Amino acid sequence: MHLVDTYKHKGMRRAMLQNLPIKAFIHEQVLAAMDRVPRHFFFESAFVEQAYQDKAFSIGEKQTISQPSTVAFQTELLAVESGQSVLEIGTGSGYQSCVLLELGAKLYTIEFHRSLHDRARQLLKQMKYEAYFVCGDGSVGLPTFAPYDRILVTAAAPQVPQPLLNQLKNGGVMVVPVGNAADTQQMYQIQKTMTGELIIKKYDNFRFVPLLGKEGVK
Repeated sequence: MHLVDTYKHKGMRRAMLQNLPIKAFIHEQVLAAMDRVPRHFFFESAFVEQAYQDKAFSIGEKQTISQPSTVAFQTELLAVESGQSVLEIGTGSGYQSCVLLELGAKLYTIEFHRSLHDRARQLLKQMKYEAYFVCGDGSVGLPTFAPYDRILVTAAAPQVPQPLLNQLKNGGVMVVPVGNAADTQQMYQIQKTMTGELIIKKYDNFRFVPLLGKEGVK
Protein backbone atom coordinates (compact mmCIF):
# COMPACT_ATOMS: atom_id res chain seq x y z
CA MET A 1 0.00 0.00 0.00
CA HIS A 2 1.25 3.47 -0.94
CA LEU A 3 0.69 5.61 2.17
CA VAL A 4 0.17 9.29 1.38
CA ASP A 5 -1.11 11.87 3.85
CA THR A 6 -1.84 15.06 1.93
CA TYR A 7 -2.82 18.53 3.16
CA LYS A 8 -6.38 17.63 2.14
CA HIS A 9 -6.33 14.52 4.31
CA LYS A 10 -4.91 16.49 7.24
CA GLY A 11 -7.61 19.11 6.82
CA MET A 12 -10.33 16.46 6.76
CA ARG A 13 -8.86 14.89 9.87
CA ARG A 14 -8.73 18.20 11.72
CA ALA A 15 -12.32 18.98 10.75
CA MET A 16 -13.42 15.53 11.95
CA LEU A 17 -11.83 16.11 15.34
CA GLN A 18 -13.16 19.66 15.66
CA ASN A 19 -16.67 18.36 15.04
CA LEU A 20 -16.61 15.33 17.34
CA PRO A 21 -19.87 15.39 19.33
CA ILE A 22 -17.91 14.60 22.53
CA LYS A 23 -14.99 16.97 21.85
CA ALA A 24 -15.57 18.94 25.07
CA PHE A 25 -15.07 15.74 27.09
CA ILE A 26 -11.76 14.77 25.45
CA HIS A 27 -8.36 16.01 26.64
CA GLU A 28 -6.16 17.78 24.11
CA GLN A 29 -3.45 15.09 24.16
CA VAL A 30 -5.96 12.47 22.99
CA LEU A 31 -7.18 14.70 20.17
CA ALA A 32 -3.57 15.47 19.23
CA ALA A 33 -2.72 11.76 19.11
CA MET A 34 -5.70 11.10 16.84
CA ASP A 35 -4.66 14.04 14.66
CA ARG A 36 -1.29 12.35 14.09
CA VAL A 37 -2.85 9.09 12.82
CA PRO A 38 -4.04 9.15 9.18
CA ARG A 39 -7.34 7.27 9.52
CA HIS A 40 -7.66 6.90 5.73
CA PHE A 41 -4.68 4.52 5.76
CA PHE A 42 -7.08 1.94 7.21
CA PHE A 43 -9.56 2.27 4.32
CA GLU A 44 -9.58 1.18 0.70
CA SER A 45 -8.82 4.15 -1.57
CA ALA A 46 -12.41 4.24 -2.84
CA PHE A 47 -13.66 4.99 0.68
CA VAL A 48 -11.22 7.72 1.73
CA GLU A 49 -13.98 10.31 2.10
CA GLN A 50 -15.74 8.07 4.62
CA ALA A 51 -12.58 7.71 6.70
CA TYR A 52 -13.19 11.14 8.21
CA GLN A 53 -16.85 10.74 9.03
CA ASP A 54 -17.87 9.92 12.59
CA LYS A 55 -19.09 6.42 11.88
CA ALA A 56 -17.95 2.81 12.09
CA PHE A 57 -16.95 0.98 8.93
CA SER A 58 -16.65 -2.70 8.00
CA ILE A 59 -13.13 -4.15 7.79
CA GLY A 60 -14.11 -7.76 7.02
CA GLU A 61 -14.60 -10.85 9.22
CA LYS A 62 -17.82 -9.18 10.51
CA GLN A 63 -15.61 -6.65 12.33
CA THR A 64 -15.51 -2.84 12.16
CA ILE A 65 -13.20 0.08 12.67
CA SER A 66 -14.89 2.01 15.48
CA GLN A 67 -16.23 5.49 14.86
CA PRO A 68 -13.77 8.24 15.84
CA SER A 69 -15.92 9.50 18.73
CA THR A 70 -15.91 6.00 20.26
CA VAL A 71 -12.13 5.72 19.85
CA ALA A 72 -11.73 9.11 21.51
CA PHE A 73 -14.08 8.18 24.37
CA GLN A 74 -12.42 4.84 25.13
CA THR A 75 -8.97 6.40 24.93
CA GLU A 76 -10.03 9.22 27.26
CA LEU A 77 -11.38 6.77 29.84
CA LEU A 78 -8.21 4.69 29.64
CA ALA A 79 -6.06 7.70 30.65
CA VAL A 80 -2.83 6.32 29.20
CA GLU A 81 0.45 7.82 30.34
CA SER A 82 3.64 7.55 28.33
CA GLY A 83 5.64 4.41 29.09
CA GLN A 84 2.72 2.45 30.51
CA SER A 85 2.09 -1.14 29.43
CA VAL A 86 -1.24 -1.44 27.63
CA LEU A 87 -3.01 -4.66 26.63
CA GLU A 88 -5.45 -4.13 23.75
CA ILE A 89 -8.07 -6.81 23.15
CA GLY A 90 -9.15 -6.66 19.51
CA THR A 91 -6.50 -5.19 17.20
CA GLY A 92 -9.00 -4.97 14.35
CA SER A 93 -7.77 -2.52 11.73
CA GLY A 94 -4.96 -1.29 14.00
CA TYR A 95 -6.28 2.29 14.15
CA GLN A 96 -6.89 2.33 17.91
CA SER A 97 -3.47 0.70 18.35
CA CYS A 98 -1.83 3.65 16.62
CA VAL A 99 -3.63 6.16 18.83
CA LEU A 100 -2.38 4.32 21.93
CA LEU A 101 1.15 4.21 20.52
CA GLU A 102 1.02 7.94 19.81
CA LEU A 103 0.28 8.44 23.52
CA GLY A 104 3.49 6.59 24.37
CA ALA A 105 2.02 3.22 25.32
CA LYS A 106 4.09 0.05 25.39
CA LEU A 107 1.46 -1.89 23.48
CA TYR A 108 0.52 -5.57 23.47
CA THR A 109 -2.37 -6.20 21.10
CA ILE A 110 -4.37 -9.38 20.43
CA GLU A 111 -6.58 -10.15 17.43
CA PHE A 112 -8.80 -13.23 17.09
CA HIS A 113 -8.91 -13.26 13.27
CA ARG A 114 -5.69 -14.21 11.47
CA SER A 115 -6.47 -12.11 8.37
CA LEU A 116 -7.01 -8.93 10.42
CA HIS A 117 -3.96 -9.67 12.59
CA ASP A 118 -1.73 -10.06 9.53
CA ARG A 119 -3.12 -6.94 7.82
CA ALA A 120 -2.78 -4.71 10.89
CA ARG A 121 0.72 -5.96 11.68
CA GLN A 122 1.89 -5.25 8.13
CA LEU A 123 0.25 -1.81 7.99
CA LEU A 124 1.64 -0.64 11.33
CA LYS A 125 5.09 -1.80 10.28
CA GLN A 126 4.75 0.36 7.14
CA MET A 127 3.68 3.25 9.35
CA LYS A 128 6.83 2.74 11.51
CA TYR A 129 4.95 1.78 14.67
CA GLU A 130 6.24 -0.91 17.01
CA ALA A 131 3.95 -3.12 19.10
CA TYR A 132 3.77 -6.73 20.26
CA PHE A 133 1.17 -8.48 18.09
CA VAL A 134 -0.58 -11.73 18.99
CA CYS A 135 -3.17 -13.71 17.03
CA GLY A 136 -5.32 -15.56 19.54
CA ASP A 137 -8.06 -15.46 22.17
CA GLY A 138 -7.97 -11.98 23.64
CA SER A 139 -10.75 -12.76 26.10
CA VAL A 140 -8.23 -14.65 28.26
CA GLY A 141 -5.62 -11.92 27.93
CA LEU A 142 -1.86 -12.37 27.67
CA PRO A 143 -0.53 -13.60 31.01
CA THR A 144 3.08 -13.73 29.79
CA PHE A 145 3.57 -9.97 30.14
CA ALA A 146 1.08 -9.27 32.94
CA PRO A 147 0.32 -7.27 34.95
CA TYR A 148 -0.63 -4.33 32.73
CA ASP A 149 -1.10 -0.67 33.63
CA ARG A 150 -4.04 -0.42 31.25
CA ILE A 151 -6.33 -2.88 29.46
CA LEU A 152 -8.61 -1.83 26.60
CA VAL A 153 -11.29 -4.12 25.17
CA THR A 154 -12.72 -3.11 21.79
CA ALA A 155 -15.51 -5.71 21.58
CA ALA A 156 -18.67 -6.31 23.60
CA ALA A 157 -18.16 -8.72 26.49
CA PRO A 158 -21.18 -10.49 28.03
CA GLN A 159 -19.55 -9.79 31.40
CA VAL A 160 -16.21 -8.37 32.55
CA PRO A 161 -13.68 -11.14 31.75
CA GLN A 162 -12.12 -12.31 35.01
CA PRO A 163 -8.78 -13.26 33.38
CA LEU A 164 -8.36 -9.64 32.27
CA LEU A 165 -9.14 -8.30 35.74
CA ASN A 166 -6.51 -10.69 37.10
CA GLN A 167 -3.94 -9.27 34.65
CA LEU A 168 -4.66 -5.63 35.53
CA LYS A 169 -2.05 -4.08 37.80
CA ASN A 170 -3.08 -2.60 41.14
CA GLY A 171 -3.52 1.10 40.39
CA GLY A 172 -4.47 0.23 36.79
CA VAL A 173 -7.47 0.98 34.60
CA MET A 174 -9.52 -1.24 32.28
CA VAL A 175 -12.09 -0.01 29.76
CA VAL A 176 -14.55 -2.56 28.37
CA PRO A 177 -18.01 -2.43 26.75
CA VAL A 178 -20.31 -4.86 28.57
CA GLY A 179 -23.65 -6.22 27.43
CA ASN A 180 -25.51 -8.23 24.83
CA ALA A 181 -23.78 -7.77 21.47
CA ALA A 182 -27.18 -7.81 19.73
CA ASP A 183 -28.12 -4.64 21.63
CA THR A 184 -26.29 -1.56 22.90
CA GLN A 185 -23.73 -1.94 25.66
CA GLN A 186 -22.53 0.01 28.67
CA MET A 187 -18.94 1.19 28.68
CA TYR A 188 -17.24 0.22 31.95
CA GLN A 189 -14.25 2.12 33.28
CA ILE A 190 -12.77 -0.12 35.97
CA GLN A 191 -10.14 1.32 38.30
CA LYS A 192 -8.22 -1.18 40.40
CA THR A 193 -7.00 0.42 43.61
CA MET A 194 -3.57 -0.20 45.09
CA THR A 195 -5.23 -2.68 47.46
CA GLY A 196 -6.97 -4.53 44.61
CA GLU A 197 -10.48 -3.14 45.09
CA LEU A 198 -12.52 -2.30 41.97
CA ILE A 199 -14.16 1.07 41.31
CA ILE A 200 -16.55 0.86 38.35
CA LYS A 201 -18.08 3.72 36.38
CA LYS A 202 -20.63 2.98 33.66
CA TYR A 203 -21.53 4.91 30.51
CA ASP A 204 -24.49 4.00 28.28
CA ASN A 205 -25.35 3.45 24.63
CA PHE A 206 -22.39 2.05 22.75
CA ARG A 207 -22.46 -0.58 20.04
CA PHE A 208 -19.61 -3.03 19.46
CA VAL A 209 -19.16 -6.35 17.70
CA PRO A 210 -19.09 -9.32 20.12
CA LEU A 211 -15.99 -10.38 22.00
CA LEU A 212 -14.98 -13.81 20.71
CA GLY A 213 -13.23 -16.55 22.67
CA LYS A 214 -13.49 -18.50 25.90
CA GLU A 215 -14.67 -15.53 28.01
CA GLY A 216 -16.69 -13.95 25.21
CA VAL A 217 -19.63 -15.12 23.13
CA LYS A 218 -20.26 -18.84 23.58
